[in-house]
Amino acid sequence: MTTKNEKIKNSLNEAIEMTGSEAMIRSLVAEGVDTIFGYPGGAIMPIYDALYDYGHAVKHVLVRHEQGAVHAAQGYARVSGKVGVCFATSGPGATNLITGIADAMIDSTPLVCVTGQVTSGLLGTDAFQESDVIGISMPITKWNYQITSPEEIPEAIAKAFYIASTGRPGPVLLDITKDAQFGKLQFSYEKCTKIRSYVPEFPTDKKHLKKAADLINAAKKPYLIYGQGILLSGAEKELLSFIGKTGIPAASTLLGISALPSDHPLNMGMLGMHGNYAPNIKTNECDVLIAIGMRFDDRVTGNINTYAKQAKVIHIEIDPAEIDKNIKTEVAILGDAKHALRLLATLVENKQHQEWVNEFLLARTKEEDKVIINDLKPSKPGLTMGEVVRLSTNLTDNKAVIVTDVGQNQMAAARYARFNQTRSWVTSGGLGTMGFGLPAAIGAKFGAPEKEVILFAGDGGIQMTIQELGTISQEKLPVKIVVLNNDFLGMVRQWQELFFEKRYSFTEITSPDFVKLASAYGIPGATVSDRKDLGLAMKSMIDCKGPYLLEVKIEQEDNIFPMIPAGATVSRCLLGSDEL
Repeated sequence: MTTKNEKIKNSLNEAIEMTGSEAMIRSLVAEGVDTIFGYPGGAIMPIYDALYDYGHAVKHVLVRHEQGAVHAAQGYARVSGKVGVCFATSGPGATNLITGIADAMIDSTPLVCVTGQVTSGLLGTDAFQESDVIGISMPITKWNYQITSPEEIPEAIAKAFYIASTGRPGPVLLDITKDAQFGKLQFSYEKCTKIRSYVPEFPTDKKHLKKAADLINAAKKPYLIYGQGILLSGAEKELLSFIGKTGIPAASTLLGISALPSDHPLNMGMLGMHGNYAPNIKTNECDVLIAIGMRFDDRVTGNINTYAKQAKVIHIEIDPAEIDKNIKTEVAILGDAKHALRLLATLVENKQHQEWVNEFLLARTKEEDKVIINDLKPSKPGLTMGEVVRLSTNLTDNKAVIVTDVGQNQMAAARYARFNQTRSWVTSGGLGTMGFGLPAAIGAKFGAPEKEVILFAGDGGIQMTIQELGTISQEKLPVKIVVLNNDFLGMVRQWQELFFEKRYSFTEITSPDFVKLASAYGIPGATVSDRKDLGLAMKSMIDCKGPYLLEVKIEQEDNIFPMIPAGATVSRCLLGSDEL
C-alpha cells in the first residue's frame, strides 16, 4: 500500500494549488526531512497549522527555548549526516537562534532554519515582534533569504538544502512573512542541483597531487593531522587506507575525533591547547605536515610564528578561503577530502616509519606517567573527570555517542572517551558555546536512535539550557546525562589558578539539587561522590531504559593537562602546573 508520504513525493511535480504554509511542509518532505526542532509563535503559526496534518511524515520536537531548537538540530546533523532543521517565530524567537547559527557556521554544520516574519506590509515599521533577522544573521550564514510571496517557497527551500549540504556545509536561514504563508500558489517541487556563481567544490589539480605525493614519498618524518572534513566528506575509510599504506602517524583536531578508531596504532590522539603531548610537540619536529579537512585554528597552532616552520605543509581543503589563511602551504589541494585522498593514495608508496612512530610513543609514555595515570588511577580521594569519562565509554564498549558541553568537561571527554564508530562525537568547537550540550544530546538521540547517547556537562554549562530536561521528559528520550560538578566554572577557574594567582573572581557557582530537579521532570537520577560507588552508579545509569541524570561530585581543583598556554608555541605543551 502506498503511504501518504509516498503519495506526496510522487505528486511533487504535479501543479497543485495550496497555501504557502503547506508548500513549505511539502518541500521539506521532498528533501527527506523527518525531524524538526522548534517552538511555535504568532508569525509562524500558519506553518505550524499545516504541519498538524503531516505528523505521519515529519516528527516535530517541541523544545523549551529556541536556542535548544538550533543546538538540537546541530546534534541531529552531526550524528546523522543529514541537514538539521529548526523552526522559530519572529522577533525574539528568531534572535534566540543566533548563537546556534553562529556555532553551526564556524563548525560547518548543515542547517536550514525557518523563521516566521510579520506581514510584508509591516516590514520596516518596528511592528510587534519584528526583527531584521536577515541583517542580523547575514555574517553567520552561508545564505539567507526573506520570502515575501508564496511562489518563492519551493525554489527557496530547494536552494537552502543544496547550499547547506554541499561544499563546506553550513547554516542557511529562510525568513518567511506571514502573508506568504497564507497566500496561495500552484505548487510543484524540483530539487536544486546547481546555482550559477556558487561553486561548492573545485576540481582537484593532478599536478598538485603529484607534487604532494613526491613530498610524502621523500619524507623521513611525515605527520598527518585531520579535522572534521574527514567526517563531512565521508572519508573515514580513505583515511584509514591512506595511513595504513604510508605508515604515517596521525592526530585529530577536536572536531575530527571519531573519524579514526581510538585504538588504531597510528592514531596518536588529539591536537590542541589541551590535546595530547606527542601530537603537539611533534608538530615542530616533522618534515612534512599533511593537513586534511581542518582550518589551522589558533587552538591547534598556538603561536603561528613558531608553528611547523621546519615542515613542508600539504593542505587538503574544500574551502579555498582556508588555504594560506593562517599557515603558509607548500602544496594546496583544493577539493573534497574523500576524492583527494583516493587519488593521492594511488601515488604514494608503501612505507613504514617505525622509528618516527616510536618517538610519538615515547612522548605518549611521558604523558601517561605524568598526567594520564593521575587522571585514570588517581591516588587522591576525590573523583577525577577522566576516570568518570573512561568508565562510561568502557561500559558501552566504546560505541556510545558522546556529547559534551564546553569547558573542562569537554576537554576531559575529548581526552578520555574512546571511539570505534564514526560520527559519535558531538561538541561545540570554534564558538565554544556553553549550554550546547543538553539540547545537542537531544538532537543526537533523534539522529541516531539506535545508539546510546551520553552527555557530559559541567555544573555551569548545563544550567544555561537546563529547561530542555522538559523536552527529554515529554519525548521520553533515553539520553544519559552526567553532570561533572565541582562547584566552579571549571575552565575559567583553572586559568585563574594558573595565570591569575588563584584569584577566583566570580567563578564559584552554586547549583540546584540536580537529582531533585530531574525528578521534578520525571527523570530518575543519583549523586555519587565516592570512588567505591562510581562503578555501580554508572552501570545503573547505562542500564536504565529511559533518561537518567547522574551527578558526579569531582575534585574542585581538578585541572586539565597537558596545556599549551594561550599564544605559546605548540612545543611548550605543559604536563603540569610545575612547568609554568
